[in-house]
Amino acid sequence: MGGGGGERNSMGVLVPTVNAGETSAPAGAETEAAVVGTEVVVVTERVAEEEEEEEVDKDILCPICMQIIKDAFLTACGHSFCYMCIVTHLQNKSDCPCCSHYLTTNHLYPNFLLNKLLMKKSARQMAKSATPVEQLRQAIQQGCEVSVKELDSLLSLLMDKKIKMEQEEAETNLQILLEFLQCLKKQKVEELNEIQNDLQYIKEDINAVEKRRIELYRTRGRYSAKMRTLVDDSSAMTVRPPLRDKGSGAIVSSPVNLQEQGRAGTSQTRNTDTRAPWNPQIVQRKDDNQGGSDSQDPNQPGKSLARKRRVHAQFNELQDCYLQKRRYWARQSQKQGERVANIMNREGYSAGLEDFQSVLSTFTRNSSLRVVSELRHSDIFHSANIVSSIEFDRDDELFATAGVSRRIKVFEFSSVVNEPADAQCPVVEMSTRSKLSCLSWNNYTKNHLASSDYEGIVTVWDVTTRQSVMEYEEHEKRAWSVDFCRTEPSMLVSGSDDCKVKVWCTNQEASVLTIDMKANICSVKYNPGSSAHIAVGSADHHVHYYDLRNISQPLYIFSGHRKAVSYVKFLSNYELASASTDSTLRLWDVNENVPLRTFKGHTNEKNFVGLTVNSEYLACGSETNEVFVYHKAISKPAAWHRFVSDDQNDPDGDMGSFFISAVCWKRDSPTIVTANSQGTIKALVLAA
Repeated sequence: MGGGGGERNSMGVLVPTVNAGETSAPAGAETEAAVVGTEVVVVTERVAEEEEEEEVDKDILCPICMQIIKDAFLTACGHSFCYMCIVTHLQNKSDCPCCSHYLTTNHLYPNFLLNKLLMKKSARQMAKSATPVEQLRQAIQQGCEVSVKELDSLLSLLMDKKIKMEQEEAETNLQILLEFLQCLKKQKVEELNEIQNDLQYIKEDINAVEKRRIELYRTRGRYSAKMRTLVDDSSAMTVRPPLRDKGSGAIVSSPVNLQEQGRAGTSQTRNTDTRAPWNPQIVQRKDDNQGGSDSQDPNQPGKSLARKRRVHAQFNELQDCYLQKRRYWARQSQKQGERVANIMNREGYSAGLEDFQSVLSTFTRNSSLRVVSELRHSDIFHSANIVSSIEFDRDDELFATAGVSRRIKVFEFSSVVNEPADAQCPVVEMSTRSKLSCLSWNNYTKNHLASSDYEGIVTVWDVTTRQSVMEYEEHEKRAWSVDFCRTEPSMLVSGSDDCKVKVWCTNQEASVLTIDMKANICSVKYNPGSSAHIAVGSADHHVHYYDLRNISQPLYIFSGHRKAVSYVKFLSNYELASASTDSTLRLWDVNENVPLRTFKGHTNEKNFVGLTVNSEYLACGSETNEVFVYHKAISKPAAWHRFVSDDQNDPDGDMGSFFISAVCWKRDSPTIVTANSQGTIKALVLAA
């Protein structure tokens, strides 16, 4: 039983509440209870003191401003106020604010006792909130008696504290400096490694180019030797006179003469060969002459010099392009292993160098825009001439124009280029009810053309019958843009000032999808490789890229423009170009969701000036009445052309009031068709 009692006692220590009938408590429990009781007493006293202070605070509050009294004054009825508070009150009323007893300024008296108490209270509050240093300073200033020994001890402590703080501050400063230098070193080492890698790329590419040049020289040398042999044989046959027999009295040349003539011919050929390295090859020039008129130019070195000047003029841009492409392909080789790194083209170039060579040759080959044809869009029935849209059909045989004249005109491109200006007439002309903003040809049905107009109507036309096939009138405001899908030709998309993007099907009378946005829609475009992705240019300064299978939010939002995005166009399935009234074009990667390049040079602050793209170039208009062409790898213009006025009332050709309003590339061609706000349409071609 004793064991049982011991067990119960031990259990009682761990869990005091096991036996409810026990009245005795262990010593540990008594100690804990005593501590708790003491804490409760302390807390109670503290709360009582705080309540007492709150009551005191209430007694020293001014009844008017409800703040601690400042410059206390006592009234004849026994109430205290701030002097400024009671004086201000008595200017309006003649009674006490507390008891309404008659009161004037003559019944106010300074309350010296309350002011003294308030000063002491303020001093106590400052002492409570003051730091130890402030308390020490106040004690010394108030004449606290301190011995010299105590001051020495205090000064010693202060000096030790000062030295310790200075050391800590010095260590902190050194730590910050060290971290900065380490960060700077890391950054510079990375830059050095990048520069060393770039130098290695450059060395490899120099060796590859020099090797290729040597191969070309050797090939040309073998070709020249072969041609020299042919020339020698031809010369020998040419200088040998015809033989006649003795009976006919013919003159027979001596072998010596033939040998001398042969030497002369050989010497002449050798002299020609010695000059060959300094001039283009004769045979190559003949082949080139058969290829085009540019190679017939005898000033071939001049063209080469002009191309070199273009390189130097855009050296920084070309340098960035080269390094960007070289680094990109180096990263690709690291991702995919040595298999990609060792891939060379037939000329022995790496992928990055081959890519850059294509850019360099394309960019330096063309530097101007040459006019090949010109026609007038205006007619005698309409004074408004602005051409809002130009679009080529599926086969690039026809191009359509539309604008504020309320007419769609379809021209045959070959006729425009080859026939005289006075014989250039549209092959089809269709009238509309409203001004037109945009056109789009169907990529499958050649004779179908879509238009959007200022009344918000989207119309599908049959160019052959000159009749509308479908009309969609759901937009509530002006529709700025329309585009047929390339992969699903029955689908088209439109955007409007009503902040809505609508997707239509030519087999249905109503829209099949609507995207509500927060700002006006300026441009819409289908991705050429997908029927589920569209790009939207908006007045909110952004490009919105949507997956039509989930329109709850954009797939990506491309930010960077500072004003409304007026046009969006796809160069490829992943390259998207945008134009804005901030006078810039921008190129985006819709797969990686990254900006690629910004193009500057033209002026566009308020008007729709057009945007067109192909696989290599971007072209847009300018409010200076100029057309600008950019290579997609270079930020500055590659070529430009200025429209000159043919108005007799404008002898100086000042086109400041006109602007380019529409542009369109002829696919897979250096030809571009442009129009301005005067109604002049020009076909331009990129030239050297």
